[in-house]
Amino acid sequence: MELEKIYPSLLTADLAAAERWYTALFGRGPDYRPMPTLLHWELSERGGFMLSSSEEIASRGSIFLYIVDLAAERRRLEKAGIAFGEDITGDYSTLAQARDPDGNLITLASPPSKPFPPA
Repeated sequence: MELEKIYPSLLTADLAAAERWYTALFGRGPDYRPMPTLLHWELSERGGFMLSSSEEIASRGSIFLYIVDLAAERRRLEKAGIAFGEDITGDYSTLAQARDPDGNLITLASPPSKPFPPA
């Protein structure tokens, strides 16, 4: 597989409410509205995120985001009305988790402190 970009997608029951929540999470609104049931954010040159109210496009799930400065991002999100749980110290990263309005799990993580073991 020669992957160019990746776009995880999550299902929402209320696209307008989810758009507000994810606009607060990402600090900006979506880049595209390809169809009435789909919002699309470009988050880096390697991929982005899609949010849909159509089960044909998305399903419930989770998204894992590496964040350069987890403490600063937590403060920004708290001001935007998104509360994450207590920090979870892992073997490689510190994690913070929250659920979006539809119950999808959002995990923020500090960059890994050491390389992962090979598969």
